[in-house]
Amino acid sequence: MVLVLILVALIAFIVLSTTRLKLHPFLALLGAALLAGFAYQVPSGEIVKTITSGFGGILGYIGIVIALGTIIGVILERSGAAITMAETVIRLLGERFPTLTVSIIGYLVSIPVFCDSGYVILNSLKNALAARMKVSVIAMSVALATGLYASHTFVPPTPGPIAAAGNLGLESSLGLVIAVGLLVSLVTALAGMFWANRFIGKDIALEDDGLPLPAEQDFAELKARYGTLPTPFQAFAPIFIPILLICLGSVAAFPSKPLGEGALFSVLGFLGQPVVALLVGLALACTLLRGTGKRQQLHDRVAEGILAAAPILLITGAGGAFGAVLKITPLGDYLGTTLSALGIGLFMPFLVAAALKSAQGSTTVALVTTSALVAPLLGQLGLDSEMGRVLTVMAIGAGAMTVSHANDSFFWVVTQFSRMTVATAYRAQTVATLIQGVTGIITVWLLSLVLL
Repeated sequence: MVLVLILVALIAFIVLSTTRLKLHPFLALLGAALLAGFAYQVPSGEIVKTITSGFGGILGYIGIVIALGTIIGVILERSGAAITMAETVIRLLGERFPTLTVSIIGYLVSIPVFCDSGYVILNSLKNALAARMKVSVIAMSVALATGLYASHTFVPPTPGPIAAAGNLGLESSLGLVIAVGLLVSLVTALAGMFWANRFIGKDIALEDDGLPLPAEQDFAELKARYGTLPTPFQAFAPIFIPILLICLGSVAAFPSKPLGEGALFSVLGFLGQPVVALLVGLALACTLLRGTGKRQQLHDRVAEGILAAAPILLITGAGGAFGAVLKITPLGDYLGTTLSALGIGLFMPFLVAAALKSAQGSTTVALVTTSALVAPLLGQLGLDSEMGRVLTVMAIGAGAMTVSHANDSFFWVVTQFSRMTVATAYRAQTVATLIQGVTGIITVWLLSLVLL
């Protein structure tokens, strides 16, 4: 029981230090790792050694992947690729299903681009579509936000799910994580869209900041600022070709060797490695650079990507350090025995991630911290197989969606850009993320009945 009370105190320390004391999650997780070492009476000489090896170990596997994925996202964001993706989806689906259209747009755009940035980029398009189709701005806002949020939480190369996969030893099985993540995120995106449909016919007052509501001409002006937009192939290729390569590499590595063991196996085995696949994606993204001074443009975009990736890398490394310390304590055996007797399985990581997300606001921190906590317990929870680990990442992702409210930056991006009142945002956006999280864990649980 003392072991559990120490763990609860450590989680409380992480939450309070990041919320009340405004400490950066990197320092909070590092501090928690040190405190865990002393609280669980790890020999003092082993504590720092374990922290540094845990920090370096996780980044050695996944750090380059996070950096490359972030750089590709920055290039796509700056080139107008998100606008091209959106227009492609509109051409394919038409304007008969407005909330479905913006939900799918968000679902696709948020794989390479952070959901906050994706919402800002697509806000004018969303308002233009709402005006053109005479649909509630609230409904369209929630549909777009939940579409973005779904793939942001479940699908690599978004940093959160990559870091969780690394903590759970899945760095060589990212193709499987991507495949399952695409399915689970699609279900949760549709759940968010169905909730958004409740607001289609409702006349809900928006905040009045003295400016006219964005309309169709604002989207035309946004497009004009980008100049010549990329073609659909140029827009989609830098993210979907790497995903395809990673998935093919995973298929080639199956024990049954479905693609043989010849030249094709060797080529796909090489190209399917996440680092190599994302380097291919970066090369494709470079075709989006326009005008003169392309070398300088590339330098600037890489610098932006590294700046954006740095906090995520540090949080991921600190999470790995925290997990490494927990692994050498008797906590894993005790908790595993206790929890396996309760039979809650995948619901345990879901509940921990949901508690962390709701308390401190960051989806990425919830993913990293929960995966570090759960890693030592997988054997006792009956999840110590490749598919068990993949579904654990999904369960943590479902928890890390639950819920987005006032301590989450994405909540305020959606609220402010959509001109929702805070009360409306809680009814529309926060409840939508609760529905997404619950739908996500039910989907993961149903998959576990079939796959485990």
